[in-house]
Order: sequence, then C-alpha cells, then structure tokens
Amino acid sequence: MSKTFTKAEVAKHNTEDSLWFIIDSKVYDVTDFVDAHPGGESVLRQVAGQDATVAFYNLHRHEVLAKYEDLCIGTIENEKPQVITPQPGDLSTVPYAEPLWLTPQYKSPYYNESHHRLRKAMRVFTDTYVTPEAQARELDGKFISQELVERMSKKGLLHMRLGPGKHLHGVELMDGAVRGEEYDYFHDMIAAQESVRANARGFQDGQLAGMIIGLPCVMNYMKDEKRKKALMDEVFSGKKYMCLAITEAFAGSDVAGLRTTATKTPDGKHYIVNGTKKWITNGVFCDYFITGVKTDKGLSVLIIERGEGVETKPIKTSYSPAAGTAYITFDNVKVPVGNLLGEENKGIYVILSNFNHERWTMACATIRQCRTIVEECLKWSHQRLVFGKRLIEQPVIRQKLAKMIALVEANQSWLETVTYQMCHMPYKQQAQHLGGPIGLLKMSITRAAHEIADEAVQIFGGRGLTQSGMGRVVEMFHRTYKFDAILGGSEEVLADLGVRQAMRQMPNAKL
Repeated sequence: MSKTFTKAEVAKHNTEDSLWFIIDSKVYDVTDFVDAHPGGESVLRQVAGQDATVAFYNLHRHEVLAKYEDLCIGTIENEKPQVITPQPGDLSTVPYAEPLWLTPQYKSPYYNESHHRLRKAMRVFTDTYVTPEAQARELDGKFISQELVERMSKKGLLHMRLGPGKHLHGVELMDGAVRGEEYDYFHDMIAAQESVRANARGFQDGQLAGMIIGLPCVMNYMKDEKRKKALMDEVFSGKKYMCLAITEAFAGSDVAGLRTTATKTPDGKHYIVNGTKKWITNGVFCDYFITGVKTDKGLSVLIIERGEGVETKPIKTSYSPAAGTAYITFDNVKVPVGNLLGEENKGIYVILSNFNHERWTMACATIRQCRTIVEECLKWSHQRLVFGKRLIEQPVIRQKLAKMIALVEANQSWLETVTYQMCHMPYKQQAQHLGGPIGLLKMSITRAAHEIADEAVQIFGGRGLTQSGMGRVVEMFHRTYKFDAILGGSEEVLADLGVRQAMRQMPNAKL
C-alpha cells in the first residue's frame, strides 16, 4: 500500500471497467468486487471516483475495512488516515468508553500497577484469541474450542475466575501480570469485565461459566482432600468441564422447592438420584454436575459424573446455543456417598455460599456490557447523518446519551465501593454483611441495562434490531440483557433480599 494517488487520478476511475473510491484517505479499487458487494452494485457506482468516507461510515462499521483490506491499493498524496483503528490491548479514547480509573486525567484509590498490568494482558488476550472465536461461535452455535480452553488454562484464567484464594497461590497468572498471592477482588473485577468485551452473550456463558459457580462448591465443601485436588486439577487444566445443576422446572429462585431426589441404598454406600434439571448453563457438554437434591430431611448437594442414567438435551433460548444450556434427566443414577458436598440435609449452605460471588461477577460483566453500548451509541450518533446533520446534534439524542452515561458511571462507582468492602472482609463477614448490598447492586445494574438497551435501540433504529452490520452489538445486548436479570436470582428476589437484610439492622427509630 506504498503507492500514492491524487484525487484527480482517482476521479478518472468511475467507469464500467474501473471503479475506485476513497475512504479515510485510502484508495480502494473495487472493480472486481462490484458483483460481490452485499449491498448491490448501484451503491458503489454512486461514489465511483469520489471520496466515499461519509457515505461508508453512514452504512458500515470500521471493521469492514479490515475484512477487505486487500482492495486497498494506496493512499491520497499528502494525506494520512484519520480514523482510529484499535489494536489488541488498546484503550478506547471515546468519552466514557472506559471506566474513570482507565481514563488518564482521572485518579482512583483502588487500583495499583498490578491492576493496570492485568487489564492490559486481559485485553490483549481477549482481543487476540477470545473475540474472533466468540463471534464465530455466537453465530454457528458450536461450543468453545478445546484449544481456547487450554490457552485460558495456561494463562491461569480458569483459576482466576473463582476469585481470590489459596487456589491461586503459586500459579502464574497472565504471564506474570499479577502474582496469585496478591490477586484481589479488583483484579477479579478486571478479569470479569475484560473477558466480556467480546460482545457475544451466549458464548460468554459457554466460556465455562458453569465452572465459576460449580467448582467453588467442590473447593470449599469436599471432605476428601485427595479427590478434591484431583477434581480441581482436572477442571483447571481444561481436561474436564463442570456445571452447577440446581434449577428445575419446579424451582428457580425458590431453591427449597427442588424435587430431584437422592435416596440412600440399604448398604448406605450410594445415593440413587432421580429427577430433572432445567436451564443448566454448560450442561450439554459438562462432565460433572454439582447437583442440588432432596434427601430424607432436607437439601443436599452431590457431584454427579456423566454416565449411565444421565441424559442432557439442549434448550433453545434467546442467546446462542454456544452456552450449552441443558435440560438434564437423572434416571436411577448411582452416586457414591463420597460425592456428597458438605453435610447431608444441609446442602442449602453449600448452594447459598457462592451466591454473593456469582451475583457480584454478573454485576461486573453487565455494567461493562452497558458501557460498551454507550460507546457504540456515542460513535453512531457522531457518524450517522439524518435530516442533513449528525444524530448527536439532536437534543433528544444527547438526552438519551446523558441518561445512559449517568447510569453506567453511578453503578460502576457502587460496584467499586462494594468491591473494596469485599477486599477488606473475611468470607464469613461478606456473607453476613454483603448479601443484601450485592443483591441490590445486581438489581440496580440489570435495571440500568434495561434502560440502556431500550435507549440504544431507539438511537440505532432498525439497525438495533438487526443481527448483523452497524447495530449488531446493540441488537445482541437488547436480545440478551434479560439473562442477567434472571440468572443468579431475579431482580425481584434480590430486591426483597436487600431490603429484608436492612430490616434486620433497623433500630427503634421514629420520625
């Protein structure tokens, strides 16, 4: 692409036999591409020999140019491209596209150099390896590749997703970006937020989300230390997959309503499990199921290995089949009593123990996705021409953007406040004091997502309802944001939890 041309030279190429145009000071020869152009031949002929920059960005995403870079034959003499082409790991310079702590002119007391190193390493990894596969799998519905799982394992990403703890000690994380011993909840937040920037909600859950909520039950409640280590090594290495199987058609947030049963054999050596589970993330391709069951006097949790009597079927939901969402049938499944996690009939404590981290992780991810939508809308409103001027020049559009920005920044700030408390509270204190605030935080963020998704579609119009092209990111978010409002506890249940926990601390105060 070392050749240079004058605009006059380009203008000559506007014939049937030669069709050139300019986009951002680059010259494109589309003579042999005319018949293959998805938008038809006439659109290209309308800009033949001209500077098509404004027309192009009114119809296409910048990434399209990378796809067809072989059509670029040179640049305009004495001109340089002005549009930013992001490279793997780059921070966005669009206002509010990054949280304030990543914006050079702002400061934060929460982050140190290790957090910045991890952010950079995570973004390079996501941009380079995750995003290309995520976009492909979101469309074709295939599951995550073993190659990507192994890459994540070697980088310590699978370990990191369980949050801070001894399981990280001695593990090299992202090629030394941070030591396992210093990994805190702000590092955890960074890992969660950077990993969702691939903008593929189904693949996001298919990227072993089941492990995040299933493996902690093994790590914290399995009594056989040798077996625990073997299981954790299998999962952390990516050789085996694990999911959490609690929800049923009969019981979602109402965990006490489970109907799957586990009855002990007469010799007391096994449980016989019968029942069904529904909407189980990663269940289609998992090897181990951390399963909530009814035992004789209460709830219990068992590790059930895929085998005889275990059948999984995919469930079609609003997002991609890449998530591996499953309907599971347990038909007289024989499970060793050694697979019991925690105490028999006290499984509710096992189930509840990981809710805070699960809900907090979902809050981290959702507010990051909201921020991406704000960036998409800011870019679109600056490049889209309507009634002869840019969208951003319409006061009603600026009002919508103001609302979206305020919701994102307020909730990110609350998230950081809660995260700081998590860094300074032992796990038991977190369970005692943060269950309510985290529930309210997740509810607030998913309500914000509702408002942001709605406003974004209004800004993008029909493109916000189209799964390809300019509005594909907005369309995906609008179609899938409700997963976070339901999974991990619905908004209504979490709102009630937050207020009920506050009521317990209510003094005898009067107006």
